[in-house]
Amino acid sequence: MLFACWLAILAEGYDVGVLGAVLPALAEYREWGPLTPLQLGGLGSYALVGMLVGAMTIGTLSDRIGRKKMFLASVVIFTVTQLGAALAPTPEVFGLFRLLGGLGMGGIIPVAAALTIEYSAPKRRSFNYGLMYSGYSLGILVAALAAMILLPTLGWRWVVGLAALPVLLLPALAWIVPESLEYLMSKGRRAEAAALAGKLGIVPFHEGDWTQARPAGTGVRPVGWKESLGALFSRSYVRPTIFFWISLFCGMVLVYGLNTWLPAIMKKAGYDLGSSLTFLMIFSLASAIGGIVLGRAADIRGKKLILVVFYLLGGVGILLMMFPNNILVNYMFVALAGIGSISTSLVLTGWVAEYYPSHARATATGWALSFARIGAISGPLLGGWIGSMALPFQWNFVLFSIVALAAAAAVAFIPRVPAGDGPAAKAAGVAVSSTTTAS
Repeated sequence: MLFACWLAILAEGYDVGVLGAVLPALAEYREWGPLTPLQLGGLGSYALVGMLVGAMTIGTLSDRIGRKKMFLASVVIFTVTQLGAALAPTPEVFGLFRLLGGLGMGGIIPVAAALTIEYSAPKRRSFNYGLMYSGYSLGILVAALAAMILLPTLGWRWVVGLAALPVLLLPALAWIVPESLEYLMSKGRRAEAAALAGKLGIVPFHEGDWTQARPAGTGVRPVGWKESLGALFSRSYVRPTIFFWISLFCGMVLVYGLNTWLPAIMKKAGYDLGSSLTFLMIFSLASAIGGIVLGRAADIRGKKLILVVFYLLGGVGILLMMFPNNILVNYMFVALAGIGSISTSLVLTGWVAEYYPSHARATATGWALSFARIGAISGPLLGGWIGSMALPFQWNFVLFSIVALAAAAAVAFIPRVPAGDGPAAKAAGVAVSSTTTAS
């Protein structure tokens, strides 16, 4: 399961990162005429608008009609549409295919998060989630490498078109990925869940990892979408929901703003295109390694402490990149920025998936990420606005570092456990960690 989710997120990371890798080439693409910084920022935001809708709808649908189905559907959507983007005759058609692809890009994240958390041992959830989501950063790294190799000879269309190749993995993914046990239990399909658990060698009902969404003795009526969504805004969860959404919003501003504009910003700072893409590679590689390390640290030291500290350190790294340092020093700062943006945001997303009751896990993750997509859309537009105002490139680093500070502050207000983690919460189906026995 972990490997399957890693492959899907790797492909999604390539699709997200490829635009930043080819953006300098798009800015100079003669057939489309000179594109303004705001137009380029808009191209970066098309996919993010689709991701906003995709995370919300596909995340919710996965809790209704099956996580495996939505997992596979998401992969098909975000791979096939990239071929259309590669063949687009105009920037508008390019943006349309990026928008449609964003539905799958946004949908795969909450589904992969829910499956990874569900099938992980409680003490390894953050580590496994960080390991799984390292595929995102490595996908961006592969996009930067593909751009460095293919842009000078074949052009940007080949770099974008490579994003369609992972559709060939669909049969293998369909064979590897089982249905969610939590989903089967929430629908009252206990026999199927028990059969699947036996096939996978999983002890049924162990530590509540896939218990029914309702307390014992209340029946097995299938959980509806209103109940799943209502858990997010119940008395026990409304405060965490608000601050999870704010912190993820800020995190997505950092992730997608820097992914989209980092090569272009470093080019303005005086580096050639090859060196500028190297910054994107280091940013991605550091965040991939950082996600695994921070995931393990979060399991040991607690997610809240790790997230606050590294959002702050990421903001410092972003700010210090504005100075004309030695290139190796700036590589160190961009690595810190990658850890303090992508790595921290993926640990935060894993915390969301773990924080809520099992029957609302994918729904909670999808809705939180959908709100965060507004921040993701704002990131590329923020860089485009700075460019259109002819402000010094240093303004990018100042504003993004302020966003990192806001993310750290929002995480600080998230309770370590739900406020109503007692009898009232249990009555709402919150106490999913209690051991239940088969009836």
